[in-house]
Amino acid sequence: MQNSEYMYADEVEREYPVAACTLRYWASIGTGPKSFKVGKRRVWRRSEVARWFAEKEAEGATAYA
Repeated sequence: MQNSEYMYADEVEREYPVAACTLRYWASIGTGPKSFKVGKRRVWRRSEVARWFAEKEAEGATAYA
């Protein structure tokens, strides 16, 4: 799905400082960047991930969750 509007957890992991398993955990508890499932795979909108990380950076968050 590379260069797509949507990203899988492993793609987010390559571009941002967060492990794919952490993203999936956050999704399971309703925190982190908004995501949704397409079939059995969870996806994140590229713009939502960027927005979420920018928001956390602006807040000066030391932990993302």
